[in-house]
Amino acid sequence: MNDDPADLAAEPEIRTRPRWVPSMVWLVPLLAALIGASLVIQAIRERGPTIVVSFSTAEGIEAGKTKVKYKAVDIGEVTALHLAPDRSRVLVTIDLAKEAEQFAVADSRFWVVRPRLAGSGVSGLDTLLSGSYIGVDAGYSSERRAEFTGLERPPAVAADIPGRRFTLRAEDIGSLDVGSPVFFRRIQVGHVETTALAPDGGSLTLGIFVDAPYDHFVTTNARFWHASGVDLKIDANGVKVDTQSLASILMGGIAFESPGSQAEPAADGTEFALAADHTEAMKNPEGNAFPLLLRFHQSVRGLAVGAPVDFRGVELGRVRSIDLTYDKRTGDFAPEVLLDVFPERLALPLEEGKSKNRVAARARGIAELVRRGLRAQLRTGSLLTGQLYVAIDFFPDSAPARFDLTAEPMELPTVASDLQELYQQVQAILRKVDRLPIETLGQDAHRLLTSLDSSLKNLDAVMQRTNGEVLPELRDSLKQMRQTVEALQSQTAADAPLQQDSRQALQTLTEAARSLKNLTDTLDRQPESLLRGKKDQDR
Repeated sequence: MNDDPADLAAEPEIRTRPRWVPSMVWLVPLLAALIGASLVIQAIRERGPTIVVSFSTAEGIEAGKTKVKYKAVDIGEVTALHLAPDRSRVLVTIDLAKEAEQFAVADSRFWVVRPRLAGSGVSGLDTLLSGSYIGVDAGYSSERRAEFTGLERPPAVAADIPGRRFTLRAEDIGSLDVGSPVFFRRIQVGHVETTALAPDGGSLTLGIFVDAPYDHFVTTNARFWHASGVDLKIDANGVKVDTQSLASILMGGIAFESPGSQAEPAADGTEFALAADHTEAMKNPEGNAFPLLLRFHQSVRGLAVGAPVDFRGVELGRVRSIDLTYDKRTGDFAPEVLLDVFPERLALPLEEGKSKNRVAARARGIAELVRRGLRAQLRTGSLLTGQLYVAIDFFPDSAPARFDLTAEPMELPTVASDLQELYQQVQAILRKVDRLPIETLGQDAHRLLTSLDSSLKNLDAVMQRTNGEVLPELRDSLKQMRQTVEALQSQTAADAPLQQDSRQALQTLTEAARSLKNLTDTLDRQPESLLRGKKDQDR
């Protein structure tokens, strides 16, 4: 062992540190961190889903202020607003509450509730004081979703209202709008939910919702029609005014009726046709239309599209279109009227066993009727409105006409209307009058009037002379005649001398007649008495 002091001084000294004891100061931040972590965990656990709803505009929406409400209960809040990448819409980020996570499903609907004035009424007036908010209609789908497209207007019917939905086909929407009422026997039973044009643009479809328990009144044979406003109809049948209620006058509406009581309730989603009015809706089913072409040689002023086609009081169809075409054969313009005729209403007999084609069979049936005198004629439906309609009837005295079965559409022969025939007759009379020598007749009439005037003057002179001379003399003669009659009456009185003398004369004449009769009787018995004298028969 080396005991050199220099070596001993170079060796290090090793000392052991004492163990660290935590201080009580660190206990406060540790507890704060634990509490913060628990609050974060609790907030994460209580936080609901975050969804994004796109709207066309962010009007009335503010981040951190705008609430999401369901039946006036807050279920979320808007946290952020962003523009979509294509800048066409606004993306609204919404944090839903934990208990509202069932709203984040595929069929939920979101919209901004603000004051609105639409055809279906006024809504959202409560937001004038509280401000706009986002409304939600809860869906029932099991599919989770975080992105939604907001509605531009509130839905007419909430998803939790019991009832059934139906689809209506229409040619014109009229005054209908989303939210317009649906009536049954003038009681509101539903609303219009949606309106959409058909892909071809020729018609449109309306989605309606009928509340329970009224939905079972919609049967398989139900008829729907426009009940919008005041239905003022002026046509060939006259003037008609009809309305459902004050609500339908203000915002329009749809009414329906189910004829008969044997039909089954219609299934959800059943499609129906929407008629223009109640009369049109209650007509018998029309079936397939059979087009017929009419070519008139007169004015069709007063005939409108939709005018009825009448056959002896039964409406067979209506006018589809009215055109004016040039006829190369006559070099004149002729109005052409295209009809939609429903042969089921005419019940044409079909030829059994000759053809399976019903259209060809109907065409042959119409051709036979044309041969027997079937023609089309314009007639006046209302003198008040001057509207015309097309009448189909038999005219046995009409000229034979050709009916082409191969033409499309087939042309039905026409005859002139009664007014046109009357007009032609009047024209013929006027032409005859025009050919008369009016000037010569006028001169003769003038001479006749001149002679008549002179005759009247002579007659007036005679009457004046009669008044001045004849009448006084006639009056004196009448007075003398009256005096003579009075004298005669006095002479023929019962106690007058003339009356007594006449009586005595008659008595003497009677006695003489009696004596003469006795003489003739004696001579008849004794003719010799004239010579020999009368025999004394008494002796």
